[in-house]
Amino acid sequence: MNYLAHLALSHDNSDTMLGNFIGDFVKGSNYNSYSPAIRTGILLHRKIDAFTDLHPLVKESMSLLKEPFGRYSGIMVDMFYDHFLAANWQEFRPDIPLNKFVNRVHKILMFNYFRLPGDVKKMLPFLIKSRRLEKYANITDLGRALNIMSRNTTLPNNTNEAIRILKENYATFEMQFRSFYPDVVAMVDTELINVQHDAENADYRE
Repeated sequence: MNYLAHLALSHDNSDTMLGNFIGDFVKGSNYNSYSPAIRTGILLHRKIDAFTDLHPLVKESMSLLKEPFGRYSGIMVDMFYDHFLAANWQEFRPDIPLNKFVNRVHKILMFNYFRLPGDVKKMLPFLIKSRRLEKYANITDLGRALNIMSRNTTLPNNTNEAIRILKENYATFEMQFRSFYPDVVAMVDTELINVQHDAENADYRE
């Protein structure tokens, strides 16, 4: 799952949302430098990633991208799934419109700016200005986000091929996402208490 899904799965707790958002940028036991509530988000991020990587439906989605993207196919699936979440947001989160949810995320990130890892600080102004989380719903804007990632990471610069595969297999990817997403929601609902316990007791185990 990519940024939007991680945020949506954070049970609307501001600190958990913050931790879930920065999860990829906090390595190993470095999460101990954060408060227990933010640790919960970081550990939840790791739990979601592990669950996603092993899920058979996600593997089916990845198989459609393996030939051109190899080990990066999982990243592409994460982005595609965020697209389907954004495009069908009101179905999955009828409690709040996507634009208001994104506004709240921006406020949380800005309020906690000085607590963010350096790489997150660098990308945050563009993330907010472009409203990237909201624009995942549009395939053209999704392509722009992939282009940016390819310029700033090791992701192959093959956006046109990624978008072609998405369009040609759109119904299949959407079906896989729709079947997978309730599973990850249920996992989070079940495991959140355990994650919170681990976060609160992390200092004693590290």
